[in-house]
Amino acid sequence: MDATVRLRVWGAYACFTRPEMKVERVSYEVMTPSAARGILEAIYWKPQIRWVVQRMHVLNPIRFVNLRRNEVGCKVAVKGAAGAAQAMKAGRGRLGIYVEQERQQRAATMLRDVDYLIEARFAVVGGEDPPAKHFEMFRRRAEKGQCFHRPCLGCRECECQFAWHDGDPPRGAYADVPEHDLGLVLHDIDFANDMTPRFFQAVMRYGVIDVPPFDAAEVQS
Repeated sequence: MDATVRLRVWGAYACFTRPEMKVERVSYEVMTPSAARGILEAIYWKPQIRWVVQRMHVLNPIRFVNLRRNEVGCKVAVKGAAGAAQAMKAGRGRLGIYVEQERQQRAATMLRDVDYLIEARFAVVGGEDPPAKHFEMFRRRAEKGQCFHRPCLGCRECECQFAWHDGDPPRGAYADVPEHDLGLVLHDIDFANDMTPRFFQAVMRYGVIDVPPFDAAEVQS
């Protein structure tokens, strides 16, 4: 059987933040492979599998919108007398943040009216279940709209709608564009190597972005 998972995702807003922007949030032009993996894991995750995103289809035109968002200007400390580690050790502590005192307004350049088709497969790293079993379990969950937690399009407030897709990919807005260079795009985080981000040179050809394997030579830190 064809074990390629095809999931269509869309939403009113999306923000796949560029890591080089330290204060204001500025989105990439398209979804990142790590964001696609996060959506897939929100629907179906098992410790015996790893998601491998193979390609992403951009179905809607790339449009940006500027918004102002409320954020908090601090986070709970991990170390120290008032940190989370000490509170976990002692079994008590005051780890709250007063939002009214820490609120900040920040500008954000976000994507609007996004629509993508994600193609991915399973890499089985443990257990005895074949990929076909994981495929069927994911398909049933996607068809019913089930998820472990609500997936998002980059930021938590950017709600993601999703649906199982059968058949050929639909014709997208860039089906007649031979090539569009998107520059360096975040591929994923190397969790085994001190949380190192890894990037690849993303090129959209006729509306499709082919994602190289995480350990490929063109994926660099």
